[in-house]
Amino acid sequence: MGPDGAARTPPARPPALDAELRLSRGGFSLDVALEAAQGEILALLGPNGAGKSSVLRALAGLAPLTGGHVRVDGRDETTTPVERRPIGMVFQDYLLFEHMSALDNVAFGPRCQGATRAAARERAAGLLAHMGLSDHAGARPRNLSGGQAQRVALARALAVRPRLLLLDEPMAALDASTRIDVRGRLRRLLEEFDGATVLVTHDPLDAMVLADRIAVVEDGRVVQQGPPAEVARRPRTPYVARLVGLNLFRGRAEGTTVLLGPRGDADGARVEVGGAHRGEVLVAFPPRAVALYPRHPHGSPRNVWRLTVDGVERFGDQVRVHLAGQLSLAADVSPAALAELGLEQGSEVWAGVKAAEVECYPG
Repeated sequence: MGPDGAARTPPARPPALDAELRLSRGGFSLDVALEAAQGEILALLGPNGAGKSSVLRALAGLAPLTGGHVRVDGRDETTTPVERRPIGMVFQDYLLFEHMSALDNVAFGPRCQGATRAAARERAAGLLAHMGLSDHAGARPRNLSGGQAQRVALARALAVRPRLLLLDEPMAALDASTRIDVRGRLRRLLEEFDGATVLVTHDPLDAMVLADRIAVVEDGRVVQQGPPAEVARRPRTPYVARLVGLNLFRGRAEGTTVLLGPRGDADGARVEVGGAHRGEVLVAFPPRAVALYPRHPHGSPRNVWRLTVDGVERFGDQVRVHLAGQLSLAADVSPAALAELGLEQGSEVWAGVKAAEVECYPG
C-alpha cells in the first residue's frame, strides 16, 4: 500500500528483448528495432540477403554494432562478450560436436560456465529426457536423424539457461517428410521456454505455425510486423503478398473506388471495394477470388479487366494463371476450367473479382 492507503501498481516488467540494431558491412546496412515479451516467439521472415541472419549475429554479439543497443530482461548486453550473454543459439546446420555424444554436446555449455562434470551431465540428461532423447544420449551426431539432431542442438542451447533463444532456419536441414512432425514438436518445446525466442526463417509456414508474432525484414529494414494472421491478411509489400499468395496493389481511394499506382495513376486501372475509404491504401485479394471469362461477363463482378495470359503453372490441385496488362495479377482455376477456356501464353481473357472479396486498408 502507498502512504495514502492506495494499492501500489507493481512496476511493469521490462520486455525480454529490446534491441535497436545498426550495423554496416560493405554495401549492406542494417537498421532494425525489435521487441519481444517474456515467453514470446518472434519470427523474422524475409528474402535471402534481407539481413535476417545479420540480426541474429548482432543479437548474439557475433557481429559488432555501429549503433543501437541489445537489452535482455532490461539489462544492457550491448558490450557483453559473446560467451557471457544470456543467449542460446541454434545454428542452421546445428554445428554439433561430431566427436562428442549427444549427452556431452548438451553438457558442454554448463561446463564452460563452471559447472562440475557431474552437474553438467545431470542437467544434460534431464534436458534430453524432456525432449524424448534419453535412448540417444550416447549417440554421436552422425547417428542421429535430422529431427533428433535438431532437438540435441536445442537442448544444448537451453542448457546454459538463456533468457533469449536464437534459432537460425531450424527446419532448413530437414527433409520434407519429417518437417511437419518436427515443426509441431518444436512449437511445443518453445512454448515451455519462459524467455524470448527469435526465429529466422524464409518459409512462411514455419513462421505461421511457430510464431506468436512476425517481423518481415527486407533490405535491412523491418517493413511489416504483427500477428501471423494479420500479416497474412494484410500484406504491405509485394514480397509478403507473394509469400502468402495474395494479389496486392497500392493506390488512392476515393469512396469505394481505388485508383491504382503510387498516386492513383497506373494507366487508369482501378479496383472497386466493398466500403468507402479515403487517401493512400493497399488492396489485396486471393487468386481464388479471380474468375476468368472468354468474353466480358454480365452480372455480379464489379471489377472486370481485359488481360493477357503471361504464364501458367500447376499449383497444388489448381492451376495458377499469371495475367498482365492494365494490371498484373494471378488467378487460380481448375485444370478443367483451363482446358475449357483454352488458355495458353498470349491468350486474351477477362478477369473478374467481386468487390466483397477485396481487402482494403490504409497504405
